[in-house]
Amino acid sequence: MTDDRKTQLAQNLVQVEERIAAACAKAGRPRDEVTLIVVTKTYPASDVRLLAELGVRQVAENRDQEAAPKAAECGDLPLNWHFVGQLQTNKVRSVAGYAGVVQSVDRARLATALSREAVRAERELGCLIQVALDAESGERGDRGGVAPDGVEALAETIAGAQGLRLDGVMTVAPLAGPYAGRELAAFERLMEIASDLRALHPAATMVSAGMSADLEDAVAAGATHVRVGTAVLGVRPRLR
Repeated sequence: MTDDRKTQLAQNLVQVEERIAAACAKAGRPRDEVTLIVVTKTYPASDVRLLAELGVRQVAENRDQEAAPKAAECGDLPLNWHFVGQLQTNKVRSVAGYAGVVQSVDRARLATALSREAVRAERELGCLIQVALDAESGERGDRGGVAPDGVEALAETIAGAQGLRLDGVMTVAPLAGPYAGRELAAFERLMEIASDLRALHPAATMVSAGMSADLEDAVAAGATHVRVGTAVLGVRPRLR
């Protein structure tokens, strides 16, 4: 059965690779400008092992209660774990133990908690500011994230925090607001925000956007990382 699954994953990875390569070519971008992160949520550690055998190095999870045991089980593999879900401060100590990058930092209190636990664990955590393109000034988005006008202040907090490294920005294509159903426009807006951030923090070059359905739009806009789950692993089983 494992051989069948590995073959299936390999074929899916080839198809996703072809999509990314075609999108890069269309956008006039070198293929190596875009990194694939495979979102492994709801799939077992055995799949993560097969992905590692197939050359995947960047994997993502969105729920600590699933991610922590999976990361522990795969601790011998050369993987960089990205945490991409909404993160409660009571889960920060656990996440700081295995994640290389937390992509969903959206408030100063969370950054402060991450800093404290990164220092405790003697690790450096990469942080992306999650931008909510459906949020008004001072609000958080329906799927987490800080409003665009809050990015600069949050960046200062992260940049000044021990144990944290400000890597860039992330967004999820919004389901409401002016960018609903306009993925390319949403990702282009994120690129503007990313450009403004780089002017103040030149090392914050990472732009994480796009998933299985809209990765081409993300690449066209200029994303450096795409987060793909379903197109690699298959349609998810329903969460009970």
